[in-house]
Amino acid sequence: MSMTPPPGWYPDPNQPAVERWWDGTAWTEHRRTPGHAQAAPVQQGFGPAPDPAATAVMAPTASSGGGRAKVIALAAAGVVLVTAIVTGVVVLGKDDGDPRGGGPAPSPSAPTDPTPTATATESKSASPTSDPNVLVDDLNGITLPVIDGWEKAEGVINDEPTLQTPDTFDCPGDPGLCRYGEVTSHTVTSTDETSPKALARGDIKDATDSVYGKDVLDNEHYGGVSGHTKVKEGTVAVAGRSGYYVRWKVRTGKGAGGYVQSVAFKSSIGSEPMVIVRLSIDIAEAAPPLSDMDRIVKGIRSVGDNATGGGVGEDVGATPDS
Repeated sequence: MSMTPPPGWYPDPNQPAVERWWDGTAWTEHRRTPGHAQAAPVQQGFGPAPDPAATAVMAPTASSGGGRAKVIALAAAGVVLVTAIVTGVVVLGKDDGDPRGGGPAPSPSAPTDPTPTATATESKSASPTSDPNVLVDDLNGITLPVIDGWEKAEGVINDEPTLQTPDTFDCPGDPGLCRYGEVTSHTVTSTDETSPKALARGDIKDATDSVYGKDVLDNEHYGGVSGHTKVKEGTVAVAGRSGYYVRWKVRTGKGAGGYVQSVAFKSSIGSEPMVIVRLSIDIAEAAPPLSDMDRIVKGIRSVGDNATGGGVGEDVGATPDS
């Protein structure tokens, strides 16, 4: 924030040999020679700082110097004074067309901050090395294992943490590239439901449609969903928390279909929001084994906890469902 200097005598920005009166808002027409500074000194803290060399030259000397010493001292003092005035002119700048005939306002001397400032390199904290074997979901406070045959997805839609299989193939339905497997995690925001069982059962259809139904451009890469069979469901421990899962075998209009699973559980961070993890694996020779679903769910951890995993509890058997 700039500060307007108080009224006082300052070096005239247009005439370096004189001083001019600043009334606090603008220059006036009052001028004086620098010799009058002894009677009315310039406001302290503004304009050029005093030159230590001037004090040394004008200090009292031994009486043996006589008149020659006085002449030298006065001449040196004059040089120092002119230098100080010129320095002030440089600091204050040139005339900017002030209608009252003056230049820009005198600038207060900026105090020197003795506190050292860290350089950009020093102040920038180093980013921790990313573990290629772990996908971190900071929002929900969990990590998902990147097991063999899977990779972290980059630049995914909606920025949902995503695991995927690296290989792609031409989708059997509408044009596009499909993958053999995908895993995503997201916070439950569409409902206040806190029952893992109710959430998993309510999410499984949406999870199926997100993989095998229409995409955001109304493409049906698998020819749409023609039916499903509930393979199993039950309780499951996820990151040390009690959760619930539902798995469907999905039939599609084109292609062999695949398996979809929804897992619901409560996060262990913040307000402990409910979390949904969705998993899908195609039915294809090149697809990963179905057991990868169990391995990934079992390997989910809370952020910062490498010990507490999970596992499947009780479940119910396969149930046909149209």
